[in-house]
Parts: sequence; structure tokens; C-alpha cells
Amino acid sequence: MKIALLGYGKLGKTIDALLLESTHEVVLKVTSNNPLHASDLAGIDVAIEVSTPEMAAHHIRLCIEAGVPVVVGTTGWYHEFEALSQLCQTKKSALLHATNFSVGVNLFFQLNKLMARWMYQLGGYAPSLLEIHHTEKKDAPSGTGITLASDLIAAFPSKTHWVNHVSVDFDALEIISQRVDKEPGTHVVSYISDVDSISLVHKAVNREGFARGAILAAEWIVDRKGVFTMSDVLGLDQMK
Repeated sequence: MKIALLGYGKLGKTIDALLLESTHEVVLKVTSNNPLHASDLAGIDVAIEVSTPEMAAHHIRLCIEAGVPVVVGTTGWYHEFEALSQLCQTKKSALLHATNFSVGVNLFFQLNKLMARWMYQLGGYAPSLLEIHHTEKKDAPSGTGITLASDLIAAFPSKTHWVNHVSVDFDALEIISQRVDKEPGTHVVSYISDVDSISLVHKAVNREGFARGAILAAEWIVDRKGVFTMSDVLGLDQMK
């Protein structure tokens, strides 16, 4: 495949390094000094968008208009998701969005949904969330943290919203964000009762897991039309 890499930060560089060992070819690298133009997408088989929240929606729109399948790992653009999703359907293009490409994290998402349902049904446990990332990460909480929080809120009707700080508000789901130098990513979902606590933990060792997942998603989406997630790529909804 001929791949456009839209964004060349830490994750973009890791994806690029892995692609050098594959049969695919990165033919376009978009950076702040080399912005994307519609004409750049001619001949591209798939684009991987890992830039910034400020540029993501613009990149996605250009790809959809050009009929280039786009895999998006950037977060912070979801306020434009409905419009871009509709544009994708209208143009019969392909969009795959994920707050995290890691196969392990997407399994973690599924476990979180299942555990949340059980804990709510049993009662007596209060959920909370801790997420730790490197000091250069711009958003807090992370997109992964927000996905976990959204799934927890869906399972716990008593939780109406999340807050990014310690809270005594019973209606709020507490997310604690920590930033630690060179930390690739740790997420901890905890359930605390009067007598014990239970935690689900995912800890990334490095960024390679995220990069491998992005490449897997790019390979999967070629020749498909529609709007997808990593759950579609991995077939998680069909697993029993």
C-alpha cells in the first residue's frame, strides 16, 4: 500500500519505523512545515491521521473528499464527528476512528464494559479512573480515558458526567490525570467498596503497540466503505 502519514510526532515516527520493515510504503509525511493539500492525496491507498486536534478534522475532510480511506488516532476533534461521518457516508468513503489503536487497550475497553455492568448490578462499588501519560501529552484526560469513562457512565446511571479532578460529587465520575516523563500510557479502572477494591489495569510498555494497531487498521480499511472503529477491525463484538 501507498500510505500517507498525517502527523509526525512520537507515534507517527514509530509507525514510520515499523512500515520500513513491511511491504508498504510511506509516500507522504505531513508535518507543521509540510501541510496537507488535496492534490497530495492522488495515488494514496490509505492515510493514517496522528497529528493534532487542531488539524485532524481538516485532514479527515480532505481525505474523505479525495476518496482516500483514513484511519484516525488523534482525539480532540469529536465535536465534528457527526458532520464528518455524514460526509463520509455521502461520499461513499471510509473513516476508521479510535481513541487508541492498541489491540490490548481495545480488549481492555471490552473488559471495562463487561466489568462495569457486573459491578453496577451487584451494587456497593463506586468506580473511578486513573490515567498516566508522558509530560508532552497535550490533552487531559486522554482520549482513552474519556472512552473508558463514557463506558462507565453508560453502565452506572448514577453517574451523569466525568470530572478531571478529585470530587465529592456523587453524580460525577472521577478521572485523575497524571503526567510523568517518558510514561507511554497507564490506565486503571477501580471499584471501591466499604470492604475491598478491585482494579483493571492496562500498562503500555512502549508506543509500538499503538503503532502496530494503526497499521493493522490501515490494512483492514482498504477497499471498505463506511465508518468503523477498532472493534470492527478486531471483531470484538462477535466474540462470546
